[in-house]
Amino acid sequence: MNYFSSNFKLGILGGGQLGKMLLNETRKLDIHTCVLDASDEAPCKIACNEFFKGDLLDYETVYNFGKKVNVLTFEIENVNVDALEALEKEGIKVYPSSKTLRNIQNKAVQKLFYIDHKIPTAPFSRFAYASEIEDAIDNGGLQLPFVWKSAQFGYDGNGVKVVRTKDDLKGLPSTECIAETLIPFKNELAVIVSRNVSGEVKTYPVVEMEFHPEANQVEYVICPARIDAKVAQKAQDIALKVSQAFDHVGLLAVEMFQTENDDILVNEVAPRPHNSGHHTIESSYTSQFEQHLRAILNLPLGATESKVAGIMVN
Repeated sequence: MNYFSSNFKLGILGGGQLGKMLLNETRKLDIHTCVLDASDEAPCKIACNEFFKGDLLDYETVYNFGKKVNVLTFEIENVNVDALEALEKEGIKVYPSSKTLRNIQNKAVQKLFYIDHKIPTAPFSRFAYASEIEDAIDNGGLQLPFVWKSAQFGYDGNGVKVVRTKDDLKGLPSTECIAETLIPFKNELAVIVSRNVSGEVKTYPVVEMEFHPEANQVEYVICPARIDAKVAQKAQDIALKVSQAFDHVGLLAVEMFQTENDDILVNEVAPRPHNSGHHTIESSYTSQFEQHLRAILNLPLGATESKVAGIMVN
Protein backbone atom coordinates (compact mmCIF):
# COMPACT_ATOMS: atom_id res chain seq x y z
CA MET A 1 0.00 0.00 0.00
CA ASN A 2 1.30 3.46 -0.89
CA TYR A 3 0.99 5.50 2.28
CA PHE A 4 2.16 8.64 0.56
CA SER A 5 -0.48 8.81 -2.18
CA SER A 6 -3.43 11.16 -2.02
CA ASN A 7 -5.75 8.13 -1.91
CA PHE A 8 -4.46 6.85 1.44
CA LYS A 9 -6.35 7.91 4.56
CA LEU A 10 -5.29 7.50 8.18
CA GLY A 11 -8.08 7.51 10.76
CA ILE A 12 -7.60 8.56 14.38
CA LEU A 13 -10.18 7.81 17.06
CA GLY A 14 -10.05 10.65 19.55
CA GLY A 15 -9.26 14.27 18.88
CA GLY A 16 -7.36 15.30 21.99
CA GLN A 17 -3.86 16.61 22.57
CA LEU A 18 -2.20 13.26 21.83
CA GLY A 19 -3.95 13.11 18.47
CA LYS A 20 -2.95 16.67 17.69
CA MET A 21 0.71 15.92 18.39
CA LEU A 22 0.44 12.85 16.16
CA LEU A 23 -0.97 15.09 13.42
CA ASN A 24 2.19 17.21 13.63
CA GLU A 25 4.01 14.15 12.29
CA THR A 26 1.46 13.15 9.65
CA ARG A 27 1.74 16.58 8.05
CA LYS A 28 5.47 16.05 7.52
CA LEU A 29 4.60 13.07 5.30
CA ASP A 30 1.56 14.76 3.73
CA ILE A 31 -0.72 11.97 4.96
CA HIS A 32 -4.46 12.59 4.64
CA THR A 33 -5.98 12.33 8.11
CA CYS A 34 -9.51 11.81 9.41
CA VAL A 35 -10.38 12.30 13.08
CA LEU A 36 -13.46 11.23 15.05
CA ASP A 37 -14.27 12.93 18.35
CA ALA A 38 -17.38 13.77 20.37
CA SER A 39 -16.49 17.44 20.82
CA ASP A 40 -16.67 20.30 18.34
CA GLU A 41 -13.82 21.87 20.29
CA ALA A 42 -11.44 18.91 20.00
CA PRO A 43 -7.82 20.10 19.53
CA CYS A 44 -7.47 17.93 16.41
CA LYS A 45 -10.30 19.66 14.58
CA ILE A 46 -8.11 22.44 13.19
CA ALA A 47 -5.17 20.15 12.41
CA CYS A 48 -6.66 17.23 10.44
CA ASN A 49 -7.91 17.01 6.87
CA GLU A 50 -11.38 15.74 7.80
CA PHE A 51 -13.11 15.98 11.17
CA PHE A 52 -16.15 13.91 12.15
CA LYS A 53 -18.18 14.47 15.30
CA GLY A 54 -19.48 11.34 17.02
CA ASP A 55 -19.50 9.06 20.05
CA LEU A 56 -16.37 6.91 20.26
CA LEU A 57 -18.29 4.26 22.20
CA ASP A 58 -21.11 3.95 19.67
CA TYR A 59 -20.74 0.90 17.42
CA GLU A 60 -22.26 2.36 14.25
CA THR A 61 -20.39 5.65 14.58
CA VAL A 62 -16.99 4.00 14.94
CA TYR A 63 -17.74 1.38 12.28
CA ASN A 64 -18.90 3.92 9.70
CA PHE A 65 -15.91 6.15 10.41
CA GLY A 66 -13.52 3.22 10.05
CA LYS A 67 -14.94 2.36 6.63
CA LYS A 68 -13.68 5.73 5.34
CA VAL A 69 -9.99 5.03 6.06
CA ASN A 70 -7.23 2.55 5.22
CA VAL A 71 -5.50 2.40 8.60
CA LEU A 72 -7.18 3.16 11.91
CA THR A 73 -5.48 4.03 15.21
CA PHE A 74 -6.60 5.67 18.44
CA GLU A 75 -5.33 8.16 21.00
CA ILE A 76 -7.66 6.99 23.78
CA GLU A 77 -8.66 3.50 24.90
CA ASN A 78 -12.34 4.28 25.49
CA VAL A 79 -13.62 3.33 22.05
CA ASN A 80 -16.03 0.67 20.78
CA VAL A 81 -13.83 -2.40 20.43
CA ASP A 82 -16.56 -4.51 18.77
CA ALA A 83 -16.62 -2.05 15.88
CA LEU A 84 -12.84 -2.32 15.55
CA GLU A 85 -13.09 -6.10 15.37
CA ALA A 86 -15.75 -5.88 12.65
CA LEU A 87 -13.59 -3.47 10.65
CA GLU A 88 -10.61 -5.81 10.86
CA LYS A 89 -12.71 -8.63 9.46
CA GLU A 90 -13.51 -6.41 6.49
CA GLY A 91 -9.87 -5.64 5.75
CA ILE A 92 -9.38 -2.33 7.56
CA LYS A 93 -6.02 -2.30 9.31
CA VAL A 94 -6.49 -1.40 12.98
CA TYR A 95 -3.37 -0.72 15.06
CA PRO A 96 -3.16 -1.61 17.86
CA SER A 97 -5.57 -4.45 17.15
CA SER A 98 -8.98 -5.01 18.70
CA LYS A 99 -7.55 -8.09 20.44
CA THR A 100 -4.82 -6.01 22.07
CA LEU A 101 -7.27 -3.32 23.13
CA ARG A 102 -9.77 -5.86 24.48
CA ASN A 103 -7.12 -7.14 26.90
CA ILE A 104 -6.25 -3.62 28.05
CA GLN A 105 -9.51 -1.64 28.05
CA ASN A 106 -10.83 -3.28 31.23
CA LYS A 107 -8.34 -3.07 34.11
CA ALA A 108 -9.58 -6.30 35.69
CA VAL A 109 -9.07 -8.16 32.40
CA GLN A 110 -5.68 -6.48 32.05
CA LYS A 111 -4.58 -7.67 35.50
CA LEU A 112 -5.74 -11.23 34.77
CA PHE A 113 -3.74 -11.05 31.53
CA TYR A 114 -0.59 -10.34 33.55
CA ILE A 115 -1.24 -13.31 35.80
CA ASP A 116 -1.88 -15.62 32.83
CA HIS A 117 1.41 -14.52 31.23
CA LYS A 118 3.43 -14.63 34.48
CA ILE A 119 4.07 -10.89 34.41
CA PRO A 120 4.77 -9.51 37.91
CA THR A 121 2.01 -7.22 39.19
CA ALA A 122 0.49 -6.18 42.52
CA PRO A 123 -2.06 -8.55 44.11
CA PHE A 124 -5.67 -7.52 43.55
CA SER A 125 -9.31 -8.48 44.01
CA ARG A 126 -12.08 -7.99 41.46
CA PHE A 127 -15.54 -6.69 42.34
CA ALA A 128 -18.68 -6.30 40.25
CA TYR A 129 -19.87 -3.40 42.42
CA ALA A 130 -18.14 -1.05 44.82
CA SER A 131 -20.66 -2.07 47.49
CA GLU A 132 -19.08 -5.54 47.57
CA ILE A 133 -15.83 -4.04 48.82
CA GLU A 134 -17.24 -3.12 52.23
CA ASP A 135 -18.49 -6.68 52.69
CA ALA A 136 -15.04 -8.01 51.78
CA ILE A 137 -13.44 -5.73 54.37
CA ASP A 138 -15.94 -6.80 57.04
CA ASN A 139 -15.39 -10.52 56.48
CA GLY A 140 -11.61 -10.22 56.32
CA GLY A 141 -11.29 -10.93 52.62
CA LEU A 142 -9.79 -7.52 51.88
CA GLN A 143 -7.25 -5.64 53.94
CA LEU A 144 -6.87 -1.87 54.24
CA PRO A 145 -5.19 0.12 52.79
CA PHE A 146 -5.62 -0.58 49.08
CA VAL A 147 -5.95 1.22 45.77
CA TRP A 148 -9.45 1.32 44.28
CA LYS A 149 -9.53 1.43 40.48
CA SER A 150 -12.52 1.61 38.20
CA ALA A 151 -12.34 -1.29 35.75
CA GLN A 152 -13.20 0.96 32.81
CA PHE A 153 -13.07 4.58 31.66
CA GLY A 154 -10.28 5.69 33.98
CA TYR A 155 -7.45 7.90 32.74
CA ASP A 156 -4.93 10.48 34.06
CA GLY A 157 -5.83 9.97 37.71
CA ASN A 158 -9.57 9.63 37.12
CA GLY A 159 -11.01 6.35 38.37
CA VAL A 160 -8.25 5.83 40.96
CA LYS A 161 -8.39 6.38 44.73
CA VAL A 162 -6.29 5.26 47.68
CA VAL A 163 -8.61 3.76 50.30
CA ARG A 164 -7.15 3.87 53.81
CA THR A 165 -10.38 3.70 55.84
CA LYS A 166 -13.95 2.59 55.16
CA ASP A 167 -14.95 6.25 55.05
CA ASP A 168 -12.86 6.59 51.88
CA LEU A 169 -15.36 4.30 50.13
CA LYS A 170 -18.03 6.99 50.29
CA GLY A 171 -18.83 8.49 46.92
CA LEU A 172 -17.21 5.75 44.86
CA PRO A 173 -19.32 4.78 41.83
CA SER A 174 -21.03 1.40 42.07
CA THR A 175 -19.36 -0.05 39.00
CA GLU A 176 -17.01 -2.92 38.24
CA CYS A 177 -13.69 -2.26 39.94
CA ILE A 178 -10.54 -3.75 41.39
CA ALA A 179 -8.95 -3.34 44.80
CA GLU A 180 -5.18 -3.51 44.47
CA THR A 181 -2.71 -3.97 47.31
CA LEU A 182 -1.03 -0.66 48.15
CA ILE A 183 2.61 -1.35 47.33
CA PRO A 184 5.37 0.58 49.14
CA PHE A 185 7.70 1.66 46.34
CA LYS A 186 10.81 3.70 45.66
CA ASN A 187 9.84 4.93 42.22
CA GLU A 188 7.16 4.83 39.56
CA LEU A 189 8.81 4.03 36.24
CA ALA A 190 7.74 3.73 32.63
CA VAL A 191 9.15 2.26 29.44
CA ILE A 192 7.66 2.93 26.01
CA VAL A 193 7.99 0.01 23.61
CA SER A 194 7.49 0.47 19.87
CA ARG A 195 6.67 -2.40 17.52
CA ASN A 196 5.94 -2.16 13.80
CA VAL A 197 3.81 -4.46 11.65
CA SER A 198 6.86 -6.51 10.63
CA GLY A 199 7.78 -7.14 14.26
CA GLU A 200 10.71 -4.74 14.63
CA VAL A 201 10.88 -3.65 18.28
CA LYS A 202 12.63 -0.76 20.02
CA THR A 203 12.38 0.65 23.53
CA TYR A 204 12.91 4.14 24.88
CA PRO A 205 15.03 4.69 28.01
CA VAL A 206 13.40 4.09 31.39
CA VAL A 207 11.80 7.24 32.79
CA GLU A 208 10.90 8.18 36.34
CA MET A 209 7.45 9.60 37.05
CA GLU A 210 6.46 11.74 40.01
CA PHE A 211 2.73 11.99 40.72
CA HIS A 212 0.61 14.50 42.60
CA PRO A 213 -0.27 12.72 45.88
CA GLU A 214 -3.97 13.64 45.76
CA ALA A 215 -4.83 14.08 42.08
CA ASN A 216 -2.94 10.90 41.06
CA GLN A 217 -1.77 12.76 37.96
CA VAL A 218 1.82 12.81 36.78
CA GLU A 219 3.60 16.09 37.53
CA TYR A 220 7.13 15.33 36.40
CA VAL A 221 8.74 12.84 34.02
CA ILE A 222 12.51 12.51 34.30
CA CYS A 223 14.64 10.86 31.61
CA PRO A 224 16.75 8.93 32.25
CA ALA A 225 15.35 7.60 35.52
CA ARG A 226 17.65 8.10 38.50
CA ILE A 227 17.98 4.39 39.23
CA ASP A 228 20.67 1.72 39.24
CA ALA A 229 21.59 0.31 35.83
CA LYS A 230 20.56 -3.21 36.92
CA VAL A 231 17.11 -1.99 37.91
CA ALA A 232 16.79 -0.11 34.62
CA GLN A 233 17.66 -3.26 32.68
CA LYS A 234 15.13 -5.26 34.67
CA ALA A 235 12.45 -2.68 33.81
CA GLN A 236 13.41 -2.82 30.13
CA ASP A 237 13.26 -6.63 30.13
CA ILE A 238 9.83 -6.72 31.77
CA ALA A 239 8.50 -4.07 29.38
CA LEU A 240 9.64 -6.18 26.44
CA LYS A 241 7.96 -9.25 27.95
CA VAL A 242 4.72 -7.28 28.30
CA SER A 243 5.01 -6.04 24.72
CA GLN A 244 5.53 -9.56 23.41
CA ALA A 245 2.55 -10.86 25.38
CA PHE A 246 0.18 -8.24 23.98
CA ASP A 247 1.64 -8.64 20.47
CA HIS A 248 0.75 -5.02 19.78
CA VAL A 249 1.53 -2.78 16.81
CA GLY A 250 2.32 0.83 17.62
CA LEU A 251 3.42 2.13 20.99
CA LEU A 252 2.89 0.46 24.34
CA ALA A 253 3.65 2.51 27.45
CA VAL A 254 4.36 0.19 30.37
CA GLU A 255 3.99 1.79 33.81
CA MET A 256 5.79 0.01 36.66
CA PHE A 257 6.61 0.20 40.36
CA GLN A 258 10.16 -0.19 41.65
CA THR A 259 9.57 -1.74 45.07
CA GLU A 260 11.67 -1.17 48.16
CA ASN A 261 13.42 -4.47 47.34
CA ASP A 262 14.11 -3.32 43.76
CA ASP A 263 11.59 -5.71 42.28
CA ILE A 264 9.62 -4.45 39.27
CA LEU A 265 5.82 -4.76 39.24
CA VAL A 266 3.72 -3.78 36.25
CA ASN A 267 1.04 -1.26 37.16
CA GLU A 268 -0.78 -0.76 33.87
CA VAL A 269 -0.21 -0.14 30.17
CA ALA A 270 -1.42 2.28 27.52
CA PRO A 271 -1.43 1.16 23.84
CA ARG A 272 -0.81 4.65 22.41
CA PRO A 273 1.41 7.70 22.81
CA HIS A 274 1.67 8.49 26.51
CA ASN A 275 2.44 11.40 28.80
CA SER A 276 5.59 9.59 29.96
CA GLY A 277 6.95 10.12 26.44
CA HIS A 278 6.27 13.80 25.78
CA HIS A 279 9.90 14.67 26.51
CA THR A 280 10.91 12.67 23.41
CA ILE A 281 9.70 15.53 21.19
CA GLU A 282 12.81 17.50 22.16
CA SER A 283 15.14 15.05 23.90
CA SER A 284 15.08 12.00 21.59
CA TYR A 285 16.18 11.41 18.02
CA THR A 286 12.68 10.10 17.27
CA SER A 287 9.65 11.45 19.11
CA GLN A 288 7.08 8.98 20.38
CA PHE A 289 4.56 10.43 17.92
CA GLU A 290 6.79 9.90 14.90
CA GLN A 291 7.57 6.41 16.20
CA HIS A 292 3.90 5.49 16.56
CA LEU A 293 3.30 6.63 13.00
CA ARG A 294 6.29 4.66 11.73
CA ALA A 295 5.07 1.55 13.55
CA ILE A 296 1.47 1.55 12.30
CA LEU A 297 2.60 2.30 8.73
CA ASN A 298 5.24 -0.46 8.93
CA LEU A 299 8.13 1.90 8.31
CA PRO A 300 11.56 1.25 9.86
CA LEU A 301 11.54 2.38 13.48
CA GLY A 302 13.59 5.43 14.39
CA ALA A 303 16.42 5.66 16.90
CA THR A 304 15.19 5.80 20.50
CA GLU A 305 18.35 7.04 22.17
CA SER A 306 18.20 10.38 23.95
CA LYS A 307 20.08 13.35 22.52
CA VAL A 308 20.03 15.00 25.94
CA ALA A 309 18.49 14.31 29.33
CA GLY A 310 14.92 15.53 29.56
CA ILE A 311 12.28 16.57 32.08
CA MET A 312 8.59 17.01 31.32
CA VAL A 313 6.48 19.20 33.61
CA ASN A 314 2.78 18.42 33.28
